Amino acid sequence: MAKKQQQTPKSIETKPTKTFLEIEEENWWKRVFIALAAAIFLALPLMSLDAGNSGDEDYWQHPHSIHLFNYFMSLGRDTGFINEKELEYSGWAFDAATMFVIKALNAENYMTVRHVMNAIVGAFLMLFVGLLARLIGGWRAGSIALLLIFFSPYILGHSFNNPKDIPFAAFSIGAIYYIAWFIKEFPNPSWKTCIKLGLLIGATIGIRPGGFLLIPYFGLFVMVYYMIVNKPKEYFSKSNQLVLKKILIRAFAAVGIALAVMFILWPYAMKDPRNIVSSFQLASQFTTVIRVVFEGQMIWSDNLPWYYISKLILIKSPLAVFAGAIIYLFTARKFEKGYFWMFVLMFCFVFPIFWIIYTSANVYGGWRHLLFAYPTLVVASALGFNSLILLFKNKYVKIALTVLPLLLLANPIIFSIKNHPYQYIYFNRLAGGVPGAFGRFELDYYYHSTREASEWVIANARKTGLEATDRIRVATWHLPSVQYFFRHHTDRFEPTFTRWSQRGNDDWDYAIFTVIGMSPQMLKSDMFPPANTVHQIKVSGVPIAIILKRTDKSDYFGNIQMREGNLDSALALLKNSLTFVPSGESVIINIAEIYLMQNQNDSAILYLNKLLAFDPRNEIANFFKAHALLRQNRLNEAQQCLQVIINHNPRNDNAPWMSAQIHAQQGNLILMERMLERMLTANANRQEEALNLMRQAYQNAGMSPNDADMAFRRIWINVLEALGFTAEARQLRNQR
Repeated sequence: MAKKQQQTPKSIETKPTKTFLEIEEENWWKRVFIALAAAIFLALPLMSLDAGNSGDEDYWQHPHSIHLFNYFMSLGRDTGFINEKELEYSGWAFDAATMFVIKALNAENYMTVRHVMNAIVGAFLMLFVGLLARLIGGWRAGSIALLLIFFSPYILGHSFNNPKDIPFAAFSIGAIYYIAWFIKEFPNPSWKTCIKLGLLIGATIGIRPGGFLLIPYFGLFVMVYYMIVNKPKEYFSKSNQLVLKKILIRAFAAVGIALAVMFILWPYAMKDPRNIVSSFQLASQFTTVIRVVFEGQMIWSDNLPWYYISKLILIKSPLAVFAGAIIYLFTARKFEKGYFWMFVLMFCFVFPIFWIIYTSANVYGGWRHLLFAYPTLVVASALGFNSLILLFKNKYVKIALTVLPLLLLANPIIFSIKNHPYQYIYFNRLAGGVPGAFGRFELDYYYHSTREASEWVIANARKTGLEATDRIRVATWHLPSVQYFFRHHTDRFEPTFTRWSQRGNDDWDYAIFTVIGMSPQMLKSDMFPPANTVHQIKVSGVPIAIILKRTDKSDYFGNIQMREGNLDSALALLKNSLTFVPSGESVIINIAEIYLMQNQNDSAILYLNKLLAFDPRNEIANFFKAHALLRQNRLNEAQQCLQVIINHNPRNDNAPWMSAQIHAQQGNLILMERMLERMLTANANRQEEALNLMRQAYQNAGMSPNDADMAFRRIWINVLEALGFTAEARQLRNQR
């Protein structure tokens, strides 16, 4: 009896026979795809030559790359990188690569080299987006994907100078592309695919430990794929056991290659593999906390609303991308295993957003930390537009629908052309464009405009006779990048540091500020930009950076006189300064402080009201005004000023402390305790002050110190829970 022939499991993908016209059309779109990809690889590096430096490059990314270069060149003997805190949660593979190229070229303009390399990696990101769309939907889908990703201004702008998020996104989408190839080749994925997949996963982890997520992604998608192609009763059939064995061997080989590459590119992990776990935890919860402008308010980054990332993706991405993705949700079912590919693409986009929301992760600086999630949304969008075209047979309808994505991209295309190299500042029509976002959301938070501002100062600055030295002092809050652009002009200029709110207290001749860290209310007032503004850098008609010129230094000398105790001389100088720049915050604050020292409370309030008129949430002004009102026994008005601070800055402990003292004076123990709890949540080191105030207030109310101690214990438990010390809070609650 003849042996029964063993059946080979069918691949999930079938290739329907194509007509001659369909083949010719595919070949034509293949040529379009190649032309678009070539144009991107040419355009991006050239465009990057105009880019400024990102906020992190000069400050720590380039210095870290030097440490890593020394480590690799010394074959691991130079371990200076260990002292670099950020290396605990990042692999820095790309930064190390940039330093190798810089050294090889002996490049003096090393930031230009970094930007060109960044742009090349950005071009690979876009290429992988197109290739993934092509793999699933054909060359036309791939071509549409290239257009959608290139004219996504946020991605385009970050491709010039973001050496962390762009490489991570590029390697991540590259890995997803080869995961898709692994599945396409089922049940016999090639070793070439496995090697490429392993290399890209390893390179992704070598940028950030978040790349480890690609391994469970890989396992999940292959498992779902396998379950779709087989019926449940066939999952572990004899023939499929051979398939499973082959798949597992290749999958483990790919993961093994990824881990090997990861260790090579990540010195901190090579030093001790246990560092991987701690690094992943650190990367999941950034310890850096900054204030962010969101929806017209200054909010601490660890206290942003849960929808922060989702909303920014929605209002900073082309509406065309969302239109195509929505079409795809309704049309994917019409194509071979369309639901599976929709699951893969949408999972890669949605899961990272969900995880950030679920874990309340501390993110800031726009949605750059989630750039890696966006490419699969673009692929889904391209497939949506392509599927819409395929639904119609009429030649002219097909042509119209083919042009549709380009028409829908008109707004970001025009913006990108007009506002190069500030594409990443883009906001779509849902936000009212950049003008609608001004004062409501952050614009140039990565300080790209410091290059153009520095070049303007170099070309236009002239001495005024007020200079303290032979050089012109150029003040800025963004000192590292400004120093880079002035490095060849130190004979004429001296870059120096100052904060926006304290600029009147420091000595400078010109000042460069991006509109970051400024009060949203002040930005939208008539007092902005200040009267001594000599140049503005604008995007879509609104300023993203300003340059100030000092024509009078009464504010600076007035501050010196004040600190030396010469109050009358200080007042005369400071008041004179306001005739030149009426909106000088530090000047007004100094005048008010002098009046407070002289117990002239009405005069202090008069000047503070001038500042609060255009910056109503100014914390120092509200706090000083509360002091003046408290001296006049205007307790309720003082509480109103303090409440402004309390409502908008949960990290301020002085305002709730003063508010608690007022409530204690009024005998309102419940509100006093509420304010003390707020103070301790902001600064847990003030326990003794809080307890002493409570004991005094309870004693004045005829209660015992023991009652105060019990009440303080209750408050402290709440504080521990608010700060995340739930175990300690539970232990204290269980104590008698």
